[in-house]
Amino acid sequence: MQAKDVMTSPVLTVAPEASVMEVARLLLERHISAAPVVDDSGKLLGIVSEGDLMRRPESGTERHASWWLTLISDPQDEARKYVKSHGLHAKDVMSRHVVTVEETAPLQEIAALLEKNRIKRVPVVRDGKVVGIVSRANLLQALVAQPQPAAPEADDLKLRKAVQDALKATGARTLYVNVVVSGGVVHLWGIAYTEDEKNAMCVAAESVPGAKEILERVSILPRGAVRSG
Repeated sequence: MQAKDVMTSPVLTVAPEASVMEVARLLLERHISAAPVVDDSGKLLGIVSEGDLMRRPESGTERHASWWLTLISDPQDEARKYVKSHGLHAKDVMSRHVVTVEETAPLQEIAALLEKNRIKRVPVVRDGKVVGIVSRANLLQALVAQPQPAAPEADDLKLRKAVQDALKATGARTLYVNVVVSGGVVHLWGIAYTEDEKNAMCVAAESVPGAKEILERVSILPRGAVRSG
């Protein structure tokens, strides 16, 4: 699946001149955690998230740096922080370096971007304009929407049990051998203690009624390895 298959569209956006209070109300009323900031043509300029509005003097949550840190801090960085916490418009507080994806981006790539950049959502753009947004919730929705793996057919379950019983009846040690049956095809996986035991298990599997084919992936336990069980 791709971004276009799960993205939320159209996207609720805000203008760069929108007030911080307007943006905060919008996030609360629409139950969203962020809103892209776009110009009149729809071009993406930045994004305002809940995190961008956490440290505000209005709520008494602004960050106060220790006096000694102000002595070694970069004045330019301090100026940016001030604008971020005291700015009155979306353009002042928005994050400008926004990670974006195109409509054809696979969901695996998007999940990796969210994880790598520690973000909760990514705008989907076409020619620089926002056409959608993919959030962590959208990825979960895609997961739930996937068809569930079909349960093994009853005949396959019976055949698996019959093959397992046949292997044990040979007297071979089957501790490290697994049987998987799909569509009547028997897959033998694992490790046999000796070549003779491996051959006996293969013959036994072939003799079970209903087995269409035997695909053997059994190796021999190396010499010197513990042989018990």
